[in-house]
Amino acid sequence: MIFRLGVDVGGTHTDAVVLNEKNDVVASAKNLTTVDIMSGIDRSISEVLVDSNINVCSIKSVMIGTTHYSNAIVERKDLNSVAHFRLGAPNTLSIPPLSDVPGDLKSKISIYKFIVDGGVEYNGDILSSIDQCEIRECLQKIKGKVDAVSICGVFSPFFNMQEIRVKEIVIEELGNIPVTLSHNIGNIGLLERENSTILNASLLLLSNKVVAVIHEILSKKNINAWLYFSQNDGTLMPEKYAREYPILMVSSGQTNSMRGASHLGKIKNAMIVDVGGTTTDIGLVSNGFPHKSSFVSTIGGVRTNFHMPDIESIALGGGSIVNILPNGKVKIGPASVGYNLAKYSLVFGGDVLTITDIAVAKGLIAIGDVKLVKHLPIDLVNQVIDLYIDILGKAIHRMKINNNDIPLIVVGGGGFIINKEFKGISSILRPEKYDVANAIGVAMGMVGGQAEKLFSLKQISLDCAIEKTKKHAIQNAINAGALPDSVIVIDFEYEHIPYSTESEVRIFSKAAGVPYN
Repeated sequence: MIFRLGVDVGGTHTDAVVLNEKNDVVASAKNLTTVDIMSGIDRSISEVLVDSNINVCSIKSVMIGTTHYSNAIVERKDLNSVAHFRLGAPNTLSIPPLSDVPGDLKSKISIYKFIVDGGVEYNGDILSSIDQCEIRECLQKIKGKVDAVSICGVFSPFFNMQEIRVKEIVIEELGNIPVTLSHNIGNIGLLERENSTILNASLLLLSNKVVAVIHEILSKKNINAWLYFSQNDGTLMPEKYAREYPILMVSSGQTNSMRGASHLGKIKNAMIVDVGGTTTDIGLVSNGFPHKSSFVSTIGGVRTNFHMPDIESIALGGGSIVNILPNGKVKIGPASVGYNLAKYSLVFGGDVLTITDIAVAKGLIAIGDVKLVKHLPIDLVNQVIDLYIDILGKAIHRMKINNNDIPLIVVGGGGFIINKEFKGISSILRPEKYDVANAIGVAMGMVGGQAEKLFSLKQISLDCAIEKTKKHAIQNAINAGALPDSVIVIDFEYEHIPYSTESEVRIFSKAAGVPYN
């Protein structure tokens, strides 16, 4: 029998599962996330290997979802220096790169910015030709001063030849330095795509280190398997892509929990509530995949243009700190003890009142020492739970897209606190293994590929254009490691380009398939 190993690293817990060919959970483990992150991964993998009692040779694929990259951006750490080239002079000089990015992040990246000649119109017309001498001059100024280079051209997702040529010049001048090209990162929308490209370049040294260390962990355990990483949209990418495109993994944890919850609950269309140690994520799934957000996504204060899930995160979790106000009322969060729950929470001998303490006192869960919370007044316990449910209920109401009742699936290590019904919810399901839904979601992930194209409807019919784009997305999924016969189109959209003289239409398509085993 063939098995999959899935690992999801959260802000509080690191979960691991072993799934069989039917996606049944053979073994699971939950450990506190460690400061170095890798120790927690090692421990969780070790536990599921022991509990499952399987031959490691039967593990054919390993799937990882990690918070390394989002932590690096949010906490402004482990970011390498970048030289950025915008191919857009003289047309884009009015707004410099990273104009809307927080100053502390810009200083951490130590970025060198150049706006050089270049750029292509949406229909392929050249706005400005690149000047090779200008680019080589700029490269000589930063030689030996940066760790990576990012390149972003106007409308490069449709016409990428200028970006590719500039990369060739960079390699000629600087040698084998990591280079990120924007047409591989984002869609149209210059400033957001540029931000994403620069952030990606700033994470390249970290991504290579993360992949290498995970390889080391697997090697020590004699696991020789395909290695995949979870992306923001809920699909997987192979390790080669993970080294090159870490920015595409910054919000994978939320998506993993949505996918895992849908699978565990055996419901393809539902509201999902994932209660973690620090935050609670609320979102909708349709056909087993999270709803896509129509808004610009923000990462660490930086506007980007990824296809991200439509998820609301609120500062409620099992580690949320409960404060008793002078007027007798209570306040929950936003501060949390996070992965220090076992150190600071009352039931573990600490001196900080948390949601977990309240749940133990109420009898909703049995962990720690219940005698350490026996002194909590029942009125206080009920008041905290009522406030918790009220905050969560309002967030659930905000995420609904119509007035129809919908089933709710509760997952996550802190899901034990939800013990009441909500308006607009037809049923509440807390499935078995709900506490490791994130790891299940990543373990059962499909390898993804996408494509974005621009067509003139004077030269091709809309149906043919859509079919071409879908075929390109399918091929990209196959190139990324999906079994060809398993690939299906899971999303597509199109829009007409306003004011165009050639009746142009932009088409986006996403496909996914079963990974190689």
